[in-house]
Amino acid sequence: MAPSGPPLRQLGKNGPQVPALGFGLMGLAGAYGAKPSEEEQFKVLDRALELGNTFWDTADIYGFNDEMLNAWFKRTGKRDQIFLATKFGILMERGTTDFKGLNSSGAYCKKACEASLERMGIKTIDLYYAHRLNPDTPIEETMRAMVELKAEGKIRYIGICGASSNALRRACKIAHVDAVQVEYSPFVRDIETEAGTDLLKTCRELGIAVVAYAPLGRGLLTGSHKTNASLEEEDVRKKYMPWFRPENIESNAKVVEQFKCFADKKNCTTAQLAIAWVVKQGKDIIPIPGTRSIKYLEQNWHSLDVHLSDEEEAEIRAFLENADIQGSNETDAGKRLSFVDTKEESA
Repeated sequence: MAPSGPPLRQLGKNGPQVPALGFGLMGLAGAYGAKPSEEEQFKVLDRALELGNTFWDTADIYGFNDEMLNAWFKRTGKRDQIFLATKFGILMERGTTDFKGLNSSGAYCKKACEASLERMGIKTIDLYYAHRLNPDTPIEETMRAMVELKAEGKIRYIGICGASSNALRRACKIAHVDAVQVEYSPFVRDIETEAGTDLLKTCRELGIAVVAYAPLGRGLLTGSHKTNASLEEEDVRKKYMPWFRPENIESNAKVVEQFKCFADKKNCTTAQLAIAWVVKQGKDIIPIPGTRSIKYLEQNWHSLDVHLSDEEEAEIRAFLENADIQGSNETDAGKRLSFVDTKEESA
């Protein structure tokens, strides 16, 4: 049975109540294989709304999602029922995965926001993130632009992705940051440690929500991918993510099989257990799994029915600390875009 009414979590110390589980829309753009048809996209969005899974996360580089959302809003008239997050700062040719660079300048922030609003046919973005930070642009400059957008009513809440703890502290001297989006899953726990600049601790000190992307280990924790051949040719994981390379994926699939033992005890799927584990880490953490499928959308939502005791969480964590995961979740180039500090502002 689905939860009676969507369970809610506060978006940071000053933010609104939002669903405890968000919905990442990257998959609907075709990043993980063939792009669904518009009819298929709409069916997934319709079902998400029915479930109460209404914290939607997209970005200006996610294919043509802005236009998809524009069409869905016009078709349904339900814009006011969606808490919509989007992002700016990564430069790509629209509809491709060809990385062109980073731009987190104040001028580009404003330009990108205007473009997103126009493409989506809306007046306000609920949560606007700097998607990644250019280390040559002081984060203070980025923040001032976002504060101006907020004052103009074009955005409601401010988010940052890819920042180090130091950069985040500097940002908060300009204005409160409501949410930090960062990868967090049973297989990727950098934010808990010095490797991730102790970002989780910093967010808690500053009263910032942690929006956890890729809580399913980029799909690895679903158990669906036991060989590299299981990935479609268009799937970015096949090209860019070392976990899924032929020399790594079969070994990693065996670790997921071991993880399944814990899921079996809870009578849930490995994906549901992975989400439940992230949810268990704190009420300030909101996972945003994505999918192209109504079936998996519903399964992800029902992960909120899976409750782990402290003892169960500790047992799973002990297993994870000894798990032999081969490769990395990102390329070295990708990792350089995470936990970034920017140059200081000149006096």
